[in-house]
Amino acid sequence: MTVDIDKTAGGPAGTPPTPPEAIKAIPVRHYGRYVSAVVAIALLAAVVYAFSQGKINWGAIPDYFFDDRVLTGMGKTLLITVLAMLIGIVGGILLAVMRLSKNPVTSSIAWFYIWFFRGTPVLVQLVVWFNLGLVFEYINLGPFYRDEWSDFMTPFLTALLGLGLNEAAYMAEICRAGLLAVDEGQTEAAHALGMSHAKTLRRIVVPQAMRVIVPPTGNEVINMLKTTSLVSVVQYAELFRVAQDIGQTSGAPAEMLFLAAAWYLLLTSVFSVGQYYLERYYARGSSRSLPPTPLQKIRANLFSLSNRSSTTGGAA
Repeated sequence: MTVDIDKTAGGPAGTPPTPPEAIKAIPVRHYGRYVSAVVAIALLAAVVYAFSQGKINWGAIPDYFFDDRVLTGMGKTLLITVLAMLIGIVGGILLAVMRLSKNPVTSSIAWFYIWFFRGTPVLVQLVVWFNLGLVFEYINLGPFYRDEWSDFMTPFLTALLGLGLNEAAYMAEICRAGLLAVDEGQTEAAHALGMSHAKTLRRIVVPQAMRVIVPPTGNEVINMLKTTSLVSVVQYAELFRVAQDIGQTSGAPAEMLFLAAAWYLLLTSVFSVGQYYLERYYARGSSRSLPPTPLQKIRANLFSLSNRSSTTGGAA
């Protein structure tokens, strides 16, 4: 005969069972985190102290921060960034399609373009474009246009072609990776329905490839914004060149470099926010729930704080 013994039963009949003892959880001590935090704060304090004791007139930075010349240079920086990225994106899509083409001539041309422009520094390309008048003295388009190369290749056009054509090589690889990420069954199904190759790319492949293309493209935009500082070597008056000129005339060259760095940091921060929302938009359908936006996080934190305060007030 088997007898079941209730281990939770208390003493005599009718008395409640003895509750189990509460588990005393001891939190894990992360001493490494504390040490690393202290070291990081100490290093940051040392850097701030070193800069504060240096021979830098920090008051000159706010004096020139909204100077008309600085704002004009910033506008030119944004202009060359947008236009160069447009050339890079359009050229990159075209090169990616050519690279994936079954035509060996078209594919080889795209491969050579990507190999050449990715294999040479963009600074060298800018200088070559600017001095191409040593090879071509005139540019002759027949009855439409004829001029000396030095007059035709202005600093703006040099910066636009140098940055845009170089960016097209990188965007080509990004677009090619995005197109290859789409399952081949999608293309086969579209062709089975009678859709042409161009329509299949436009309606089926490209929309799905955007989830792969958008994140690195956002990084390329931010990188392009900072790369525009290189066009100062071809005498284009963008933000960095203007900061250098103001520094030479005002006697504060180091201060103006910090001013330019502050503007670049501000602009890249704004672009990063736009990139975040664009990635979030194209992530729809790829995950069950989208990550909360910064505004949604702030609202959630404020809502939780208000609930806690109301609960505390009601309990009191």
